[in-house]
Amino acid sequence: MDYLAGLNSQQRAAVENTQGPSMIVAGAGSGKTRVITYRVAHLIRQGIDPFNILVLTFTNKAAKEMRERIMKVVGNEAKNIWMGTFHSVFAKILRIEAEKIGYPSNFTIYDTDDSKSLIRSVLKEMQLDDKLYNANFVYNRISAAKNNLISYTEYMESPEIQAEDNSNKRPQLGVIYEAYAKRCYKAGAMDFDDLLFKTNVLLKTHPEVLYKYQQKFRYLMVDEYQDTNFSQYTIVKKLAAAYQNICVVGDDAQSIYAFRGANIQNILNFERDYPDLQVYKLEQNYRSTQNIVEVANSIIANNKNQLEKNVFSANEPGDRIKVQRAFTDNEEGKLVAEAIVQERSLKGLHYQDFAILYRTNAQSRAMEESLRKLNVPYKIYGGLSFYQRKEIKDLIAYFRLTFNPADEEAIKRVINYPRRGLGDTTVEKIIVAADKHDITMWQVICNPQMYIEGRIASQLNDFALLIQSFAAESKKLDAYETALYIAQHSGILKELHTDDSIEGRSRYENIQELLNGIKEFAEREDIEDRSLAVFMQDIALLTNDDREGDQEKDTVSLMTIHSAKGLEFKNVFVVGLEENLFPSQMSLNSRTDLEEERRLFYVAITRAEKKLTLTYATSRYRWGTLTSCEPSRFINEINARYLEIETAKPAQSLGADTFEGERKSWSQQRDTFSKPKPASSSPGTGNTTVQRPKTTTLLPKAHVPTPGFSPDAAGAFQNGMEVEHEKFGFGKIISLEGTLPDIKATVFFPGMGNKQLLLKFAKLRIVK
Repeated sequence: MDYLAGLNSQQRAAVENTQGPSMIVAGAGSGKTRVITYRVAHLIRQGIDPFNILVLTFTNKAAKEMRERIMKVVGNEAKNIWMGTFHSVFAKILRIEAEKIGYPSNFTIYDTDDSKSLIRSVLKEMQLDDKLYNANFVYNRISAAKNNLISYTEYMESPEIQAEDNSNKRPQLGVIYEAYAKRCYKAGAMDFDDLLFKTNVLLKTHPEVLYKYQQKFRYLMVDEYQDTNFSQYTIVKKLAAAYQNICVVGDDAQSIYAFRGANIQNILNFERDYPDLQVYKLEQNYRSTQNIVEVANSIIANNKNQLEKNVFSANEPGDRIKVQRAFTDNEEGKLVAEAIVQERSLKGLHYQDFAILYRTNAQSRAMEESLRKLNVPYKIYGGLSFYQRKEIKDLIAYFRLTFNPADEEAIKRVINYPRRGLGDTTVEKIIVAADKHDITMWQVICNPQMYIEGRIASQLNDFALLIQSFAAESKKLDAYETALYIAQHSGILKELHTDDSIEGRSRYENIQELLNGIKEFAEREDIEDRSLAVFMQDIALLTNDDREGDQEKDTVSLMTIHSAKGLEFKNVFVVGLEENLFPSQMSLNSRTDLEEERRLFYVAITRAEKKLTLTYATSRYRWGTLTSCEPSRFINEINARYLEIETAKPAQSLGADTFEGERKSWSQQRDTFSKPKPASSSPGTGNTTVQRPKTTTLLPKAHVPTPGFSPDAAGAFQNGMEVEHEKFGFGKIISLEGTLPDIKATVFFPGMGNKQLLLKFAKLRIVK
């Protein structure tokens, strides 16, 4: 195929010029993926060995799409390219070189939950206040240090860092960091940040390894370069130093991940690192209408810190951008839901052509309620992923122990699941013995008589033999056969099969789905090693974007703007455009933070292909109180010639009686999550007199529990579930934190706001 024929002049120049350092500044919708894939294909067509090409992305999904496109041009040679996420590529290198830095090649990769669980264990053993040293805060602090290549030794030796910790009354953070790092090392485990941090250590302390990979990767390409952090930047710079055939692709206007450590200066200052840099600007937007592109340009022009470019569209002018004002957040949801139904009906569209984007997850509530009332199917992105479900994590913990029995977090998770008389007291004894003798928990478990007094030696021996049998079987069986053997002999399948509740059946089906996925993996012909160990490596490296299941065929998409990056929809609603919400109140203290918020708004706008609607409310519930809101400054920054301003009318379009609006009394909207009760009306009229409440705080009537109310077990709850509380009434779980038996849920109750509840005491019933 003539892969160069369909490229514009700038795209073609970026594809054909492959020698030396180059930067491709790719505006939104400018065909960036096509340029990257054709550039790699062009390298191979010019005789470059694909084994000498390294392509780094931020999701496995992006890497898979690129590889498939390259295969269409060059065939199976595309399989030989080193292509994947930063974490997957460097995890692969670390497994090859692990022994040089003292790790086993089968090291475990801890996810965020594993890391926070270990941090909580360290805090407990150090007898530190877990409110002052919150596990989330500690985890983020350690993560930030690693992403800036600060070891625990450097952390504790830095006067500036120590002064900051002391002023924040957290002087033990460095000690916690050290204990956490040493426990990971003893368990043969790395967290996600370690995959980059340890790669930097490897390349710095072993020059021969650096030289080896410099010679191997003679051509480097980095996608989404504006999202790289200091650790990623350093690795790329070291690898490219020998040949300097490095090409970075990105858009400074879409740099929105500073909270994850992304440094926009990496792309803004790229020319400083490579003075003979060639710059190619992809400025034609093929995705959106002219009006949408001009609105995006007028917004981003307010940022001072950016690369100069002139994004344009040759598409039709399109509709002007609609701005809608609602009286409340509930009415905002109603307006959006009505607009989707009308637009779909009038223009013959599908639900999947629509997306609702918001700044924070909490904003989805009003949207969900209104969509449900009109029977509009929808999917929320960013909820609990399949691999984060309890039953899946339990079985995977057994898999992890099969290949790395030193894995401390996996041991703690399943040593007493299913129950085998090895509870928390036993686990504490094992940890104390391991620390005292400076050995792993697994070594204690294998020789309990040497380290622990009491009657539990027999149960520990049985557990050790069970895990050893799994390891032995894994050497004889393929991935699926090994996984099925472990699921059966661990007792998990039996445990879930005997639970005939709806939740129990769902968990059993989830285990079956995991086994189905492993079966599919075991039957793949495009990989040589189809062992369970390799499958485990793959799922450990899934990013949040990769973990999302396939979208149902025809649903409206609801997601935060951060989750929407890289996606596109015909019709986009950006909701909640109010000061202190978007831009966020936390972004108003500095120009740097405000400019990132503006870039986030730019990303939201440029997701739209045909039609864009911006909405805001003049009042919104926050923590149970109705507060006044003012429109976002971002609306005022848009050139008015591209806007169509529209104000909500109290009883319009599909019929106000369809909805339970904000202006109804609490007694008429008490149960948000069950079927709405008909409002009282005058005989024969079918109309209800509605008055706006005189006070801003609405006090609900006392909740009367559903007849036969019976609370569900703490382990049965999942993010997004609708629940009933004996006192607070009906609500929705918006987040879960911790592990059994101490799982804490944040539940939104209409009229009351968010409540944090410890599930083992909360007495919650699952509604659906």
